[in-house]
Amino acid sequence: MSPRSHPEQDPGEPASPLTPLRFGYGTNGLADLRLDDALALLADLGYDGVGLTLDHMHLDPLVPDLPARTRQVARRLGELGLGVTVETGARYVLDARRKHGPSLLDREPDDRARRVALLLRAVRVAADLGAHAVHCFSGILPPGTDEDTAWRRLADSLAPVLDAAAAAGVPLAVEPEPGHLLATLDDFHRLRRTLGDPGHLGLTLDIGHCQCLEPLPPADCVRAAGPWLRHVQVEDMRRGVHEHLPFGEGEIDFPPVLAALAATGYQGLTVVELPRHSHAGPHHAELSLPFLRAAASPQGPVPPPTPPVAPHGERSATPEGSIP
Repeated sequence: MSPRSHPEQDPGEPASPLTPLRFGYGTNGLADLRLDDALALLADLGYDGVGLTLDHMHLDPLVPDLPARTRQVARRLGELGLGVTVETGARYVLDARRKHGPSLLDREPDDRARRVALLLRAVRVAADLGAHAVHCFSGILPPGTDEDTAWRRLADSLAPVLDAAAAAGVPLAVEPEPGHLLATLDDFHRLRRTLGDPGHLGLTLDIGHCQCLEPLPPADCVRAAGPWLRHVQVEDMRRGVHEHLPFGEGEIDFPPVLAALAATGYQGLTVVELPRHSHAGPHHAELSLPFLRAAASPQGPVPPPTPPVAPHGERSATPEGSIP
């Protein structure tokens, strides 16, 4: 077995405390690379897997030959010994003018149905790739829509996706996203209770989002989320500012966070998410893995990260939004 290969396990099953964390990198942070080049880069760097965002530049979920392309990607992942999570956070894959539109909360049923159809495709892709989860999120509250109506739309929209996920044997991992209707761990539990706690509904926990707006410290968030964890995203972040930062540029103390994650027995991928640093994606991918491995190790301090150098003419990313 390749040192990057791992046997398939239910991500919800308890594991030995000695089981190491498995680190991946998101393709939304490698948007300037062809998918095959991105996968080869991650394998060469020693990553365990990849967070594969379904988008036009990589695996386009809307092309008519999606099953054939998915089989090609599955073969390549197998050759490289990479695990995979399927992510659905592409900004403009459904609407060229509206970021993350349409959403599961939109006023028009046909618009909501387009997002549901994307998630159903994502479930099929995930099953064909042997992915350990499919990631999704709620979307923002539409203007003129009250929260109770939005929560009903979210639950109704996700019901057929959860049925498909259960049939495919792939957990659906909903991400609390700052600024969205479902923004916090408490919101995830509201959805879970509304849906009757379905077995294939899990949680995507973004460690940076915990630092950004959760009342608990990130390590405590990890412990609280443990029973429902099906996917984890990781980056640095500051309190109150939704800006995904390279490691060392924010405020998160990573060793206790990763120790808490390992103690939950989580078996899925922990995926670096730096989409706004895609212009220097290979550079950040190279730096991120040794940082995470050192932070997850009981030996020695975390090495100081090398300050990122943007290519000539590039400007640094702007914050994604301040949280009051």
